[in-house]
Amino acid sequence: MPAENALHHVFLPRLPVVQVAGVVDVAEARLLDHLGVDLIGFPLRLDVHAPDLDEAQAAEVIRAAGISGKSVCITYESDPARVVALCQGLGVRLVQLHGPVQAEACRRIKEIDPGLGIMKSIVVGRDGDMARLYALLSAYAPFVDAFITDTFDPATGASGATGRTHDWVVSRALTQAAEALDRPLMLAGGLNAENVADAIRAVRPWGVDAHTGLEDGSGRKDPDKVRRFVEEAHAAFSVFRKFTSYDSEWPFHRP
Repeated sequence: MPAENALHHVFLPRLPVVQVAGVVDVAEARLLDHLGVDLIGFPLRLDVHAPDLDEAQAAEVIRAAGISGKSVCITYESDPARVVALCQGLGVRLVQLHGPVQAEACRRIKEIDPGLGIMKSIVVGRDGDMARLYALLSAYAPFVDAFITDTFDPATGASGATGRTHDWVVSRALTQAAEALDRPLMLAGGLNAENVADAIRAVRPWGVDAHTGLEDGSGRKDPDKVRRFVEEAHAAFSVFRKFTSYDSEWPFHRP
């Protein structure tokens, strides 16, 4: 296992992090890059939603837009070897794991590819009460680099890209618990330009993620919504960063 958190090499010196998920083509990827998005997510091998692109198309968008260093594979794939192969095929060094991925599978991914950064989802409203959520953090922390919260939608069974917020009090508690384990936590779930500042003030996460809240009626990212989301997030982060260790140096290192 690497001496340093793998995400140290992905993110420095751009912390905290603004992530936007869901890309339909090269033009949209370039737009997100131009507007200052730090991480661009490509959802693939999903459980409920249809992906925006197939794997070959996603790989070509990443290559053509020149965004390999800031691209994230977002997937429900749970087999360690297939996760590593998927990321290698895309040309990305960061994977966001959703679905029934066990801690042992995360350990195996690190064994196969120690430099592949892993963010593991913790789904508020699906994964149990606070005691259960704390137990999940503790179980995964030795084998992942970061956590990301998201929202469960009981109407559809989706645990991501729901457009729904969850209890930010829960996410604040999870953020503190993750930091105690030397793992950062990103907040996702129903975020948009109107609520991201309030979310950051309430949760104080290491980063924020948005997907459907930044789209127009056609399913494409709305440039104005993305611009405002990035601006509002940076403004809110700039206030509380003065009182935390979130600065130009990555504060989370493996022992």
